[in-house]
Formats: sequence, C-alpha cells, structure tokens
Amino acid sequence: MTEPFDATNGAGEPEPDVTPTAAAGADAPAAAGGTPAAEPGVAPAADDQVAELTAALQRERAQFTNYKRRSDEEMAAKVSLGKQLVIEQLLPILDDLDRAREHGDLESGPLRAVSDKLAATLTAHGLTAFGAPGDAFDPELHEAVQHDGSGHDPVLGEVYRVGYRIGDRVVRTAMVTVTDGNGADADTVPTQE
Repeated sequence: MTEPFDATNGAGEPEPDVTPTAAAGADAPAAAGGTPAAEPGVAPAADDQVAELTAALQRERAQFTNYKRRSDEEMAAKVSLGKQLVIEQLLPILDDLDRAREHGDLESGPLRAVSDKLAATLTAHGLTAFGAPGDAFDPELHEAVQHDGSGHDPVLGEVYRVGYRIGDRVVRTAMVTVTDGNGADADTVPTQE
C-alpha cells in the first residue's frame, strides 16, 4: 500500500508553496531591470543558432528563386521552339497562297478568306516577312542565288522566296538575287552655284 502524502518538511511545518511565479520572484532581484537573468553561455549560442538558421533559410529561398527563374526560362524556350517548328511547317503553304495571290486566284472566294486567316494567325504569333526588292543585302538574312554587278552597295534585286522571322530569330532566309544599289546617287553631294 502507499503511504499518505505528508506536506510537512519533517519538522512538522508545512513546506512553502513553490509556483513558477514564486520562483521567478526569487530570481528577480538578481536580474537587472526586473527581467530574469539568463544562464551564462546560453543566449549567445541561441543567437548564433538563429543567425545560422536565418542564413540557411535565405540561401534556400535564393536557390528556389533561381530554380523558378530557370524553369520559367526553359519553359518559355520550349514553347518558342515548338511554335517555331509548327510555323516552319506552315511556310510552304503560305508560299503557295502567295503564288496564288500573285496569279489572281485569291481575288475573292473562300480561299482568300483562308489565306487571310492563316496570315493573320501567323502574324499574331510574331511571324514577320522580310526581303523586299531594294532592301540592303544582309548575308545573315538573305540567301543570294545570283549576283549582278561589282558588289559595291549590294541590294536585293528579285526575291524568289520571302524570308521570315519570329522576333529576332530567323525562321527562314530569303532567297534573292543581289544587284548593285544606287550608291552613286547617295554619295553625290549637291554643289552650290
């Protein structure tokens, strides 16, 4: 059997009531400003641990931000590449429709509506044409199949196939002939009489 609890201190006097507030009151005079005194060496270790964990959290946040940015860039590049691949496959159709337009087959009717819708859709996705007669020749943009003249001030002559780009990326170069431009007129300075 268990013995009954004796709340006396052995001398027959009851033990003093020890509660957290009473214990804090006993330490209060030792602390400055009325706050309990911290054990020596505990606070600096805790501060170091907080600083260490804060730095680790900041590193993890930075790594996550960089990961998210890289993922977004990779996704945008994949979408752009997919768009370019589809548009490249549609360019021969656009060429056929342009030839039909040159022959007058797209003056009216349902084929004209289809042609206009296709051109509008591709333009909405950023496709732009380049390579008009008289434009300056650029080997990055134009594929020269014939060259007439001395090569001074080369410009586009006849355009056999229009070039296309999406933004700054060339999807297809223009197939052109190159001739000498009218450079003599541009270099002439009017004289005063």
